[in-house]
Amino acid sequence: MENIIKAMKTFDLVSVIDNPDVKIIDVRPVEAYNGWTLHNEYRGGHIKGAKSLPAKWLQYIDWIEVVHHKKLKPEHTIIIYAYTEQEAIAVAQRFVRSGFNSISVYNHFVDEWSVNSNYPMQELQRYRQLVSADWLNKLISGENPPQYDNTKYVLVHAHYRNRDAYLSGHIPGAIDMDTLAIEAPETWNRRSVEELKSTLEQHGITSDTTVLLYGKFMFPDNADEFPGSAAGDIGAIRCAFVMMYAGVKDVRILNGGFRSWTDEGFSVSNTDEPKIAVSEFGAIIPVHPEYAVDTPEAKDIIASKLAELVCVRSWPEYIGEVSGYNYIEKKGRIPGAVFADCGSDAYHMENYRNIDHTTREYHEIAQNWIKNGITPDKHLAFYCGTGWRGSEAWFNAWLMGWPNVSVYDGGWFEWSNDPENAYEIGIPERMESFIE
Repeated sequence: MENIIKAMKTFDLVSVIDNPDVKIIDVRPVEAYNGWTLHNEYRGGHIKGAKSLPAKWLQYIDWIEVVHHKKLKPEHTIIIYAYTEQEAIAVAQRFVRSGFNSISVYNHFVDEWSVNSNYPMQELQRYRQLVSADWLNKLISGENPPQYDNTKYVLVHAHYRNRDAYLSGHIPGAIDMDTLAIEAPETWNRRSVEELKSTLEQHGITSDTTVLLYGKFMFPDNADEFPGSAAGDIGAIRCAFVMMYAGVKDVRILNGGFRSWTDEGFSVSNTDEPKIAVSEFGAIIPVHPEYAVDTPEAKDIIASKLAELVCVRSWPEYIGEVSGYNYIEKKGRIPGAVFADCGSDAYHMENYRNIDHTTREYHEIAQNWIKNGITPDKHLAFYCGTGWRGSEAWFNAWLMGWPNVSVYDGGWFEWSNDPENAYEIGIPERMESFIE
């Protein structure tokens, strides 16, 4: 096996970086791939064109399925780099055992590649808003983690009508927030300006507060009365969207949610933390009205050649086989909406998440969108059934720095409740080749 795995020099890597038959694999943590400098490297981010496949994922039985999902094939030349040679070799050996025969490791990312600005690198534009469990642990332990210059923060465990998810174990110091505090069950849209102001103040949040959000993934089941109660990971990003719309300047997501915290072995609390209210939010809500569009604007977007209404639902929902929800009867899609496949159903986001529930490699998300005409030069309004999945897709676009992105808050729920609104079912002609 050692004879198959070769060591690569920087000059040789430069010479093959644009070769489509060569696949560069970054096995560092996803935070490092996105832009965090975890080993004090001169530049953050990843080697241009590299795929993210953290060494941590070797522990998962589905590792080879992830490799296939990333379109890595045995005939490719694989180049692996890490922070340590040991990690690079461990992943290389797994590739060899899986039938890959052209494997090299590159051990000079920190000392040669990152220090030379002539060697191309890429990073997620707003990587700071996705934090690791280690970063969060430093913050709540009283340290001053990198890329943080505030003096006040609030840590929020988000859930939907499921305080048991919080009380059964949460990150120390976290308060809980029910998504019902920020969206109204009559419409599932964001609450009124007055209600949002009151909610944020009651939870101790001002426009200048750094808010850290996370949720628990608890294996949602559509047969349950309230499946969303087990999808706190998506609910956390829904809360993030509403807070950013309102005007909270620094909203961050714990990448991977509660699972990333327990994966690191950090302590868990069962204390019901009190919410310490503030007297004034400190800004006129909404500071960012452009982040949300409602039905009249959604209709304008459909009619525009410079915009797209983006459906972040499952394929069965999109073609009208199912409504996706136990409280929505009508099946179908909004005419003209383009497809941005969420995954299996209304309470999962497999196509936007990694195997450990961290946010998926952003290049892959962008590529999946672009092939369907979802491009950064357009005004994009993401929607789903009631706003959660649309908010997560929106957040990904915002993280990438796409300049004109919104959530169509009403989504299929509001659209389908109006008999005057047209709808479609079946496979659109333009997408007959979608099914592989």
